[in-house]
Amino acid sequence: MANEQRKPAGAAVLQETVTAAITSAMFDQLAEIGYARMSMDAVARRAGVGKAAVYRRWPSKQAMLIDLVGASILNNLPEVPDTGSLAGDVRGFLDVIVKQVADPRTKRIALDVLVETTRIPELADALHDVVDRPRRTAAAAVLTRAVERGELSADIDRELSLDLLVSPLLLRLLRTDDEVDEAYLARLTKVIVAGLDAA
Repeated sequence: MANEQRKPAGAAVLQETVTAAITSAMFDQLAEIGYARMSMDAVARRAGVGKAAVYRRWPSKQAMLIDLVGASILNNLPEVPDTGSLAGDVRGFLDVIVKQVADPRTKRIALDVLVETTRIPELADALHDVVDRPRRTAAAAVLTRAVERGELSADIDRELSLDLLVSPLLLRLLRTDDEVDEAYLARLTKVIVAGLDAA
């Protein structure tokens, strides 16, 4: 009898369409009911897949959140353009943040998850790595280019400067409903550039 061809043993291949459905379902659940009430089972039902499909990818709700939020940040964080000037680069960086966070659904999710990080320290640490670090890395590139061009001192306080670049706009976008228009971004750019020069 001829030998039947058998597929090699090993981990099951994860279908991208299933992963995409789960990803969409998780963000829908986050926006609608928040992290605390969200469950792996509910995400599976929303995605139209079995619970095993979710647990095959992530062992817990926290692991799923960290992985998918991190991937979303990396996939939607365009490189800050090198405009040839500190002011231009700062404005380019601010535009990147606006594109990431200004959407009302994104704001709801970000605020909900931020609250959860105050209750779950390990979640805060993990999200710092996948959310905050990529933004600060992008901001650091702005500082490095400015130092290389001679626009900023080489001994600038890097951590303080990164806080200045990242925090004010994020705070306005996430904690207020105040408008972020062209005039505001232009003023904020001037303030940040002046602050960086003093740092």
